Amino acid sequence: MERIQARFAGVELYFENLEKARSFYLETMGLQISDEQIGQYAKFETGAGFICLERKGVESYPSKDKAVLFFEVTDLKSAIATIGQHRLVHSEPSWTVLHDPEGHNILLLQKSN
Repeated sequence: MERIQARFAGVELYFENLEKARSFYLETMGLQISDEQIGQYAKFETGAGFICLERKGVESYPSKDKAVLFFEVTDLKSAIATIGQHRLVHSEPSWTVLHDPEGHNILLLQKSN
């Protein structure tokens, strides 16, 4: 079977109380915010990938446990062909979502050059 050569890029976690979660990762964990939309999400870079905190209910695709693992691929179209279109939950030009066997979101991102 052909492999898609996915590289871990980050994780997104969903919260009822985004502000409380944001404060924990900022103040307690000492992480720096790299991108943010107040009331919707806060993204922190960690050096080994990112952690994005998102308010529950604002996502454009469903998630069983409200968590997303992000992977970069060098050729998204080829990765989709290898995985199979029938496995996709949601797709955009530069990313696509599929579920693992337990329903967790796996988001494949087109790697930027």
